[in-house]
Parts: sequence; C-alpha cells; structure tokens
Amino acid sequence: MARETVHVMGRTSAEPDAVWAIARDFCGAWHPGLATITAERSPTGAEIRRFTAHGEDTVYREQLIYRSDSDRCLAYTHLEGICGADRYTARLTISPAASGSVINWSAEIVAPPTRATEIANGTKPIFEAGIDALSTATTSPGTPEPTLPNAPLQPRILPGTPQLALTHTPAKPGPLILFLHGIGGARSNWAAQLQAAGNFAQAAALDLRGYGGSTLGFRQSTIDDYCEDILRVMAAFNADKIILCGLSYGSWIATSFAMRHPDKLAGLVLSGGCTGMSEAGPEEREAFRVSREVPLDAGQTPADFAPAVVNIIAGPNANDQIRADLLASMSAIPAATYRDALRCFTNPLERFDFAKLTMPVLLMTGEHDRLAPPAEIRAVAGRITDAALRPDVRFEVIADAGHVCNVAQPTAYNRPLLQFIRKVIA
Repeated sequence: MARETVHVMGRTSAEPDAVWAIARDFCGAWHPGLATITAERSPTGAEIRRFTAHGEDTVYREQLIYRSDSDRCLAYTHLEGICGADRYTARLTISPAASGSVINWSAEIVAPPTRATEIANGTKPIFEAGIDALSTATTSPGTPEPTLPNAPLQPRILPGTPQLALTHTPAKPGPLILFLHGIGGARSNWAAQLQAAGNFAQAAALDLRGYGGSTLGFRQSTIDDYCEDILRVMAAFNADKIILCGLSYGSWIATSFAMRHPDKLAGLVLSGGCTGMSEAGPEEREAFRVSREVPLDAGQTPADFAPAVVNIIAGPNANDQIRADLLASMSAIPAATYRDALRCFTNPLERFDFAKLTMPVLLMTGEHDRLAPPAEIRAVAGRITDAALRPDVRFEVIADAGHVCNVAQPTAYNRPLLQFIRKVIA
C-alpha cells in the first residue's frame, strides 16, 4: 500500500466564526460539488453523511470522527464510495488571520500506489472548490437555544458498605447520566448540570465514597471499588446503559470504568483531565502523594488548606460566589477521605488503552485550567481519535474557566454537554 497526502489552503476576509458556522455542518449542502446529501447515524450516534456528486452515480458515505467548535476543526473518514481506498481520512480547520481567516483542508490516503495517486489527484480540486465556497458563503442568524426549565432534584441514599448518597432527577426512558466529582468536590458541584440534563434523561450526581453523604469502606479504596460503586448505582436505577460524566478525579474514574465496561456506556464525558496518574512513573506518583499528605501528617484538615487549593483550581476571573462554592466543597472533606482518594489516585492499576473507548467521547477543559491545560487535553482527544476503530470524539475549551469548569461557567459547559446528550440518546 502507498500513502498519499493532499493539503489545500485558502484565505478569506470573512471572520473565522462565520466560516465555521457553515463548515461545522457536516451534513450540510454547502459544497458546490454535491448533488444530494442526507444525514445518517452510526449505531453509537456518530454523524454520517451519505451523498452523491454532480455527474456521478456513486454513493459516498463519510463519518465524522472528531469535532471541536473551540478550535474550529473537524475530521472525518471514508466509509463507502472511493474504490480501492484502504483508508481515507480528512481534516478541515478554520484559523484566524490578520484580516479574516485561513482555511486548511487536508487528507491522508492509503491505497495501492497507482490508485492512491489517482485518489489524491481527484481530491485536490474537490477541496479547492469547497474552500472557494466557504470563502464566499454568508451565514444567517442562528436560532437561539430555548431556555430550559430546571429539572427537579431529590436526594437518595443507597444503603450498604459503603453507603452511597446521590442527587437525581425524575426517571426518564433511556440511559442514566451519572456525574462524578473531583477530589476536592462534592455532588452539589453538579447542580446546574443535573437541572439541565434532567430535561432529556434521568441524571444523578454521586458523592464518591467518603464524601458528603457517602461513607468509606473498611479498607483503602481502589479504582475497582469505585467501578463497583457505579455498577451499584446502575442497578439501583435499573439502568442498562449510562452516560458517564466526570471532572478531574471523576474523569479518571470514568475512564477506568470505560476500560472495564465499555459495553455499559452510551457516552463518556471527561472534564478537566482523563489519564490522571495512569501515565505517570512511580517517582512522580509518589511525589504527588507525599506533597499533598504533608499537611495531613502535620494535623491539618482539607479546610485548613482549602483557600490555597481554590487559588489553583479557580480561574483568574472567578467571582466571589464561585470561590465560595469551591471553598465550601473542599472544606467539607474529611481528612481520612482526602487521604484515601490521594492513595487511590496515585496507585493506578493500568495504563489506559484508548482503543477500548468504543463509545462517543466528549472532552472539555477550562481555558485557564492549570492542572489539565487545553493543550494537554487536546492531545488526549487526538490520541483517542487515533486509537479508536470508529472514533466519535469532540473536544471543547470552556472560555474563562479554571479547573472546575462546570462550576465556573455552567452555561458554557452545558451547551456542548447537552448537545452530546441529545445526540447519544436520539
């Protein structure tokens, strides 16, 4: 097999957001070469476009494998129609320029040598025509998103060892959406997400073991224990499938669960992190644990060092209410719980195999996140896209947010979250 690449670049005086408003419509009919186009969905909900070109009878099908509104970028792969192509993946990116936008469209083709060259030669004019269309297209004002009512919330306790405390919305058909907080958080951090997501599916936020109304077990917690807790929640809510949404430590737990039970996930949402300490060496993990246990060993509690933690996890423009909410959740953590979580986090059982993520994945992080900066999470999103057989990955940066981006900017966080939920449950 031979590998060919195609890259076409164009410039336009239009603003990047205006160009992206057209280009992001994966199943839109904006390309002049299209005769027909219809939208389909994969079994997991990924967008597929089925189209024909002017003067041809061939039916083509392509699947969207990556999208980022923050980066104005999408990528897709060929499913059907290009004869002789072993693999065909393409990427379209809109970037700001000094006076307008730069449009880059590229493709990588794997096929027998002669056929690879033919496909590349045929691809270039298609990309050129598409860029010309984007350069001259105009957008109409979008339909404003409807204001959603706040879904009612109610508490629930699952008795046992450990006891598990949750806040949830009323029952609805379809998968359960389960939210997992970070080491310094609590289930109350997810109130805005529960109230919004509860309009589309039943949603629940869990106090991790030892937090809030949940209790610790009789021994040091492991990642397998957390996964068993999630299975308990699923059983209690009669959920065959879940959309698992985590923040920081909760994202690491969510990814660990996905490694063990991919068949139980309808979707995976990872905020402010993903890999945790799973890719750190023993020395780095030990240094992380020891540095954070020093104040505990000196007799302090999380309430004593909560202000310093909030200064790290809050964005630079976080208001007093956001800081107060973060301070309250951090201060409420018992020292034993904090130590238990630290030791679990710094003793991962495996390095993640992203090929196991067969479900749609949404990754988000705050613009000012110092613990999981955008460049790091963007790279993880790329690795998941590269590893999965049929990836369906989205990456977004939440503007003007720190580490706890769902608390800092709930409206901005909920926008991609609800789009993801609606897609998965459709």
